Amino acid sequence: MHRPVLLAIAIAMSVDAEVRIESTAWQGWPNCRRITNGVVEMIVTTDVGPRVMRYGFVGGPNLLKEIPEELGKSGEKEFKLRGGHRLWVAPENLKTSWAVDNGPVTATMQADTLTLAQPLDSAGIEKRISIRMSDSGGVELTNRAKNTTGFAIEMAPWTLTMMAQGGTAITGFPPRGKHPEVLLPTNPLVMWAYTNLADPRWTITRKYLTLRQDPKMPDPQKIGLFNPDTWAAYLLGDNLFVKRMKAEPGKAYPDFGCSFETFTNADFLELETLGPLAGLAPGATAELTERWSLHRNVRVSTLSDEVLDREVLPFVGK
Repeated sequence: MHRPVLLAIAIAMSVDAEVRIESTAWQGWPNCRRITNGVVEMIVTTDVGPRVMRYGFVGGPNLLKEIPEELGKSGEKEFKLRGGHRLWVAPENLKTSWAVDNGPVTATMQADTLTLAQPLDSAGIEKRISIRMSDSGGVELTNRAKNTTGFAIEMAPWTLTMMAQGGTAITGFPPRGKHPEVLLPTNPLVMWAYTNLADPRWTITRKYLTLRQDPKMPDPQKIGLFNPDTWAAYLLGDNLFVKRMKAEPGKAYPDFGCSFETFTNADFLELETLGPLAGLAPGATAELTERWSLHRNVRVSTLSDEVLDREVLPFVGK
């Protein structure tokens, strides 16, 4: 029998004076929090979740997906995607990964940290996301999944960031080499049963994997890979979203060794990062840290190594 779970998201703000947090209503939810440096803003809600529901430039489009018919609502008995960013656990399981988060969360402030906590769940996993916004608008998210059951569980933290329609996901392979100087494999490239490499939304170059989100193409697509310097970008118009994570070579990762996965259908595209699998004893915690950033006026004419090297790669290291 699983013990109740505490699901929480802790938001640690930069002490820079330009970064502030304020209460606001958003998309039908009256009890949200807005974090901003005046140029970039992030919105989380306390009415359901916890979820990060918006990340974008002030006055600009939301780079994160919004599912209109699920916004402003709560209390549903089934899991709702809603959009935005969430923390799951891998391997995917209907009881643990898809645990319902449709109730209100409590918000408490301690020093520079805002903690949003979901009081009840049945999965026995306590989830926390610590978020720190810098004066530049970049964000550090530390995702923690704690085993609060009375027995060991093999799991990994798994973050899923749902992106708005109409953009293109870009990720890089580990550094390339030449034969015969590099004889051993460098990384897995993992397929699902529905993966179709002939689908025109995929572009694979020597250095990069890209996936285009197309509202007119409903067939799901997904690929996973491993990269010690895991990163993914999403180009929507001329706005570029980047998320980065350090993976750990030599450790076991979910889904045949993936530290990154990307999924799309007609409604959204997901950028997913995964931590290493661990047999978590009762009370133990698994942790994954991501860094986000937003960039303006990024223009990519073609999805070639030369263009992506010049127009996208410089932002990955920032």
